[in-house]
Amino acid sequence: MKSLGGNLFFFGVGAIVLYFLQMQFIILAWIDMWGPTVGWAIRIGLVVVGGALWLIGNKKEAIS
Repeated sequence: MKSLGGNLFFFGVGAIVLYFLQMQFIILAWIDMWGPTVGWAIRIGLVVVGGALWLIGNKKEAIS
């Protein structure tokens, strides 16, 4: 769960940074098809969900 969360977080932050550089990840090129508001919601959702999964995976790893 930790690695999945880390990857989602990386892609979310990367998508936000690349948006301001007028670029995008090829795998995430579809997120702006429904408009800028939905695109931003998906980017922010990736960061939030990825961060949460990473933190949960970190806590479970520490308990084990």
